[in-house]
Amino acid sequence: MKVHIHWFRRDLRLHDHRALAKATNDGEHLVLPLFIFDSHILDALENKADQRVHFIHHTLRHMRDQLQSLGSSMLVRYGKPIDVWKALLDEYDIASVSVVRDYEPYALERDKSVYDLLHAKNISFTGCKDQVIFEKSEITKNDGDSYSVFTPYSKSWKAALTKADYAEAKVNNKRFFPSKPLPIPTLEDMGFKETDTDLFPSKDVSDDILKHYHDKRDIPSVRGTSRMSVHLRFGTVSIRELVRRAMSTNETFLNELIWRDFYQMTLYHHPQSPQKALKPKYDNIEWEINESHFAAWCAGRTGYPLVDAGMRELNTTGYMHNRIRMLTASFLTKHLLIDWRWGERYFAEKLLDFDLAANVGGWQWAAGCGNDAAPYFRIFNPYTQQEKFDPSNTYVKRFVIEFGTDKYPKPIVEHKWARERALERYKKGLKD
Repeated sequence: MKVHIHWFRRDLRLHDHRALAKATNDGEHLVLPLFIFDSHILDALENKADQRVHFIHHTLRHMRDQLQSLGSSMLVRYGKPIDVWKALLDEYDIASVSVVRDYEPYALERDKSVYDLLHAKNISFTGCKDQVIFEKSEITKNDGDSYSVFTPYSKSWKAALTKADYAEAKVNNKRFFPSKPLPIPTLEDMGFKETDTDLFPSKDVSDDILKHYHDKRDIPSVRGTSRMSVHLRFGTVSIRELVRRAMSTNETFLNELIWRDFYQMTLYHHPQSPQKALKPKYDNIEWEINESHFAAWCAGRTGYPLVDAGMRELNTTGYMHNRIRMLTASFLTKHLLIDWRWGERYFAEKLLDFDLAANVGGWQWAAGCGNDAAPYFRIFNPYTQQEKFDPSNTYVKRFVIEFGTDKYPKPIVEHKWARERALERYKKGLKD
């Protein structure tokens, strides 16, 4: 029997799913779900107790259970995608393949190699937009160029939005390929260990949080943000579902979802941005090569309480509040004058919700070199940030238990001196 394979990547759900809806409602063949644990990605992870791998594994088991209740199953393999697909061609009579489009440089390269393999066998390989509302060049300036500033992009995004863009994509559960339960490689099979998935937030976010999002989202000591970034990253929730809710509850939250599209668009148009500044002059800045300062920043021992609390939260939970992400990134690039790429890589290793487009976009914003970046002379004052957003030190004390004692380290740089050094260094680099 010929089969249609849907290859899951960062779209790990069976509901409100555009590619699945199209395949199960309009497709000629029954749909067999596939997921590949990509050894190219996994083998590069140094932490073999990486919670993100466990989260994916846990989610796949849940999806397989859902599919079993429908008389189907989930095909899960481990290896290099091109090698897995070569093996699948021998095992199944594949009529067609669908995927949700991914805009990261490696993903584009990977998909091109699989497309070429399947195309040579006269097997269609179709990409579908699902993880964003608008992709690639759907939102552009009047001259057709991509936007580099968020505000006009967001205005165009909102003006272009129709109900069809955020309507639910309904999947026909009767059109999955019948199968006995299929095995899933264990974490141990892939060189990983079981970890605690309790650190991952629920997929449910209350209406109360969304209603008060604009008031509480900058206060790190309270649950004022949606915590949906990790679920958007892995596709365990639908972006359209969140847009539908944002449209009826909170425009500030909607704007944050638009930022996500903005960064995905930026990465697509500037695939070099993980390595190079979007504003080329900023690659002329002379960064400090100071391993001890970087180590202190990583460990949360800079002597600046709000910075240290953020880094310790990241190290212990895999999460950091967005306001604190901006502060810690500003501190590394401005106070310590350490290359933003060092910080971007550290966040990539630690964040449960790591998303290349958002991470690179955020770090380039903090360093002043990205799309719609903060001006280079905007340097967060960690003390005033603490007074404004954590005045009772509730958040700081939660993660910096020695705060206020002799055991807490002295500042590794003096704020006023560091600020002046940064301004001078930036001016020199941008002038040259």
